[in-house]
Amino acid sequence: MEQAVAECVGLLGAVTDRDWDGVRAGRLEWSCRQTAVHIAEDLIAYAGQLAGREQDGYSPFELSLEEGTDNAGALRVIGAMGALLAAAVRTTPRDVRAFHPYPFRSANREGFAAMGVAEVLLHTHDISEGLGLSYEPAPELCDFVLTRLFPHVQPGPTPWLTLLWATGRGELAGRAPVAQWRWNNNVVIGTERLTLEGVTPAAATDLSTVGHGGFEWIEGGPIEGTRVGAGLVYKEYEDGVHRPEWGMYVLVRREDGRAVGAMGFHSVPDEAGRIEVGYDLVEGARGHGYATEALRALSSWALDRPEVRTVVATVERDNVPSQHVLARAGFTQVAEDPEHLTYELRELREG
Repeated sequence: MEQAVAECVGLLGAVTDRDWDGVRAGRLEWSCRQTAVHIAEDLIAYAGQLAGREQDGYSPFELSLEEGTDNAGALRVIGAMGALLAAAVRTTPRDVRAFHPYPFRSANREGFAAMGVAEVLLHTHDISEGLGLSYEPAPELCDFVLTRLFPHVQPGPTPWLTLLWATGRGELAGRAPVAQWRWNNNVVIGTERLTLEGVTPAAATDLSTVGHGGFEWIEGGPIEGTRVGAGLVYKEYEDGVHRPEWGMYVLVRREDGRAVGAMGFHSVPDEAGRIEVGYDLVEGARGHGYATEALRALSSWALDRPEVRTVVATVERDNVPSQHVLARAGFTQVAEDPEHLTYELRELREG
């Protein structure tokens, strides 16, 4: 956040003597001046959402600059609002989520940081385009935004060009122009004792190697199955076929904020409305009913979606504990082969 704002203020600070009011900001309908004020408005709005722990809507305030504030003053406000958002991100616990409408009505501190960085990068680009300036932010800033807010966008030749294309501001060879877009904060599903947190490509990259994906795990975690699953998530992202709601979720225990396992879907629903689920728990978390609780919640969430009619799970014959989990979650055995048993959970719908 601080780096993005510093780059913005540094670049635009050299042209504060120019006319920002009479110049359109790139492809926007706003002037460069209006766009600069909008950056500040977004940064303080995001800080307010986090600081106020807003759950049902935006915090009811707005930003206005004093009459007579010049362009240099507007940049000072951007710097101050960026510092406030950075402070809010630093001081907000990782499990806190606040309201944001797109697409699942909430975001955590990382999501708000990424949205703040996106606003700064994209609108600095718009202003620069209007004023005829050359601007290209640091690649790591663009990658930060893409791997947290654009999990459905296949990586391109460079993070900056990909972000511009994904937000309708540029072209990429072999890809159709983007006319409408939304970013995508991760899905979160709550249960009585757990929070199922959707894994972003950034977290999947870390989890698939030796990292913790930004989660604090109980002793022994994450286990190999989680790392393998995370690797598959990132491979789907690289291939441009990742759909975040049908990906992996880390199971976080509410009582202490520690991750105890992972659960997720193997792919998107097929044409018949079938989707397969898999899961694993760190050994120290087994025997407490966490897998059953999470499976009930995730299956129910999936079956509430119009494209899903059946949730499927396949387990090894000798994995009796997992078979018990499926039975307790309401699944029924429907098939078997020499090595595996197949279970299904169906939702009956009228018509």
